[in-house]
Amino acid sequence: MNKVLLVGRITKDVEIRMTSNQTPYCNFTIAVDRRFKDANGQRQVDFINCVAWKQTATFIQQYFKKGSRIGIEGNIQTRSYEDKDQVKHFITEVIVDAAEFVESTTAPKAQEEPEKVMPQALPFEI
Repeated sequence: MNKVLLVGRITKDVEIRMTSNQTPYCNFTIAVDRRFKDANGQRQVDFINCVAWKQTATFIQQYFKKGSRIGIEGNIQTRSYEDKDQVKHFITEVIVDAAEFVESTTAPKAQEEPEKVMPQALPFEI
């Protein structure tokens, strides 16, 4: 099984590109905090390369910008290529199947709901 769920921040504004047959796609990177802090008390960050296609790419480009928190679902894909100097490069990236909002910066803060009180059980006879 190859399934990835990530929550992170987009590192730069997303740009849509088109393939030769006019299919939209975008490449972007998200910064994902690691769970634990290092010896200096700093949280380490992993920068994860992602690719989205078609409507998912358009959605991400339209609603997310640099610094936005995003949740993504997808799978890991690896590929390689040789450059003009015959040097082989290996790439690992997440192919995004779905993206969702993790926070809202435009919506007003929700007011806290009052604490719900559970009714007490009524005494009964046996």
